[in-house]
Amino acid sequence: MNISGSNILITGGTGSFGNRVAAHLLKQSPAKVRIFSRDEKKQWEMHQAFPQFEYVVGDVREEARLEEAMDGIDLVFHAAALKHVPSCETYPFEAYKTNVLGSQNACRTAKAAGVKVFVALSTDKAVKPLNAMGTSKAMMEKLICSQNLKGGETKFCCVRYGNVMGSRGSVIPLFKRQIESDEPLTITVPEMTRFLLTLDQSVGLVLHAMKHAIGGEIFVRKAPACTIETLADAVRRKFSRKGAEHPIRVTGIRPGEKLHETLVNEYEMQRVTEEELFYTVHPEYNVPEHRAEKPLGTEYTSANASELEAAADIEPLLEKMGDIELYI
Repeated sequence: MNISGSNILITGGTGSFGNRVAAHLLKQSPAKVRIFSRDEKKQWEMHQAFPQFEYVVGDVREEARLEEAMDGIDLVFHAAALKHVPSCETYPFEAYKTNVLGSQNACRTAKAAGVKVFVALSTDKAVKPLNAMGTSKAMMEKLICSQNLKGGETKFCCVRYGNVMGSRGSVIPLFKRQIESDEPLTITVPEMTRFLLTLDQSVGLVLHAMKHAIGGEIFVRKAPACTIETLADAVRRKFSRKGAEHPIRVTGIRPGEKLHETLVNEYEMQRVTEEELFYTVHPEYNVPEHRAEKPLGTEYTSANASELEAAADIEPLLEKMGDIELYI
């Protein structure tokens, strides 16, 4: 499917992803871009940068609002979610209402509107979930990937990624605020590992999924990883006047937090196809013969991905990340 000439809806479109994908979309001449979110203030702020877009205030929990937003749409990027682990741990039913019921509403209305491709954004936390956010996202993935079981014109798929550098709520903006306030950088566990994916790469993954979806797939972008201690060291060296002397304080692991990110589990590895930059996890009901089946027990995690071992290795990615302030 081509973006040029298409009508596009982004749910949760005022977040980090929505702002970043907007810049990419403008280069490809869509006929219309419609932003759907419940935050009026963020819509006003985004309108200052992208006045040519349409803005619709609404919540994915309300099917009637989505029906209006889906009217005439060809392509949906479904980014609306409650995604912060601590708040979802405190309010798990709220996570369920947005991430599961809201996604079901989006699927129903997309089908009814004749949407061609529907791409939902997921997370590593949906793999072997330990927390309410991950559990709700795992349910969302099952929901999305089951939509094509009985056919239909709309192609539904998911993308799954781990830590997106500089995105709202991620650790790098936190480190930067702590540096600006002359506070120690807080890390939970030094040996904790995280993937390092730039926002541009996350947008690239979504566009890849849009072009290659048949129905029911989960697309994963390969990325390097590092320990949280190494990441903190790289950030302080780049942004702090104290450099490597800026203090780091260990706070301990948080409820529901994983030591390592897993993007493809051992069961999914039995039905993947692999490219240089991507894994595609195919649905059980449509596994291709040419799949790159892996040995039992194999997973793709931040503990066994290509590791960036020194702060100097991470600095080029921090440069590519762009201005952090854009994503706070």
